[in-house]
Amino acid sequence: MSDTSYTPAKIWTWNQENGGKFASINRPIAGATHDKDLPVGKHPMQLYSLATPNGVKVTVMLEELLALGHTGAEYDAWLINIGEGDQFGSGFVNVNPNSKIPALMDYSDDEPQRVFESGSIMVHLAEKFSEFLPKDGAERTEVMSWLFWQMGSAPYLGGGFGHFYAYAPEKLEYPIDRFSMEAKRQLDVLDRQLADNLFIAGDNYSIADMAIWAWYGQLVLGRLYDAAEYLDVASYPHVMRWAKAIDARPAVSKGRMVNRAFGELHTQLRERHDASDFEFRTQDKLETAAE
Repeated sequence: MSDTSYTPAKIWTWNQENGGKFASINRPIAGATHDKDLPVGKHPMQLYSLATPNGVKVTVMLEELLALGHTGAEYDAWLINIGEGDQFGSGFVNVNPNSKIPALMDYSDDEPQRVFESGSIMVHLAEKFSEFLPKDGAERTEVMSWLFWQMGSAPYLGGGFGHFYAYAPEKLEYPIDRFSMEAKRQLDVLDRQLADNLFIAGDNYSIADMAIWAWYGQLVLGRLYDAAEYLDVASYPHVMRWAKAIDARPAVSKGRMVNRAFGELHTQLRERHDASDFEFRTQDKLETAAE
């Protein structure tokens, strides 16, 4: 039976106690809450992020570019702990006024360039290095269409399904059913597309694959919301095939580790400043050395 006891007020007011798990970091206003400069390392690209799906998109892409030999894509990755409110520091807000990860500062040109929104960062890097995005024509349009599909669809998966299924302070049937239906519809969209295509936009691996995999690939591989069984992901065989193939790429494995502050310690590279960090500075090794 549905709960009909709640009636919205005439004018909404913020009740922080209703925020659930993320009450401490959600608020109805923008801007900085405190002064804090961002660190800057030695590389052209300075990334400020966390290994959520949106963060993983960008670190996977940077690692893919490095795997192709683009030394200009070398980067420092600094951990932004959103649970502690790092995204509301003045330095971060100057890079991304929306206070969401990831955010990138590109110092490779005469004028430093801030880039925010994960899709925008991916396009910026793709165009800068002429990789993973066709220069023009129908192929480029197809890749961009799927990239924008992901950017528009993921809020239903993360903020909708993921929030109500995994994080909301109480389980409510209506929103869980509503967003479960949408998550499964999106998986069906992908499964139909991948039935006749090796990758999302055709025969070539692109930024669309990286962006979509970070959300939907990790979902069907059981890494998001502990919801793979609930959503019956095995019923989407083409998505499963594609997700496993991308997961096997070495650059993807590395990208998943960067700015990761959760999970098994050997999978966490909380900061990344050099390619050797994957071997020597994962969290298990740092903690062992500190003992």
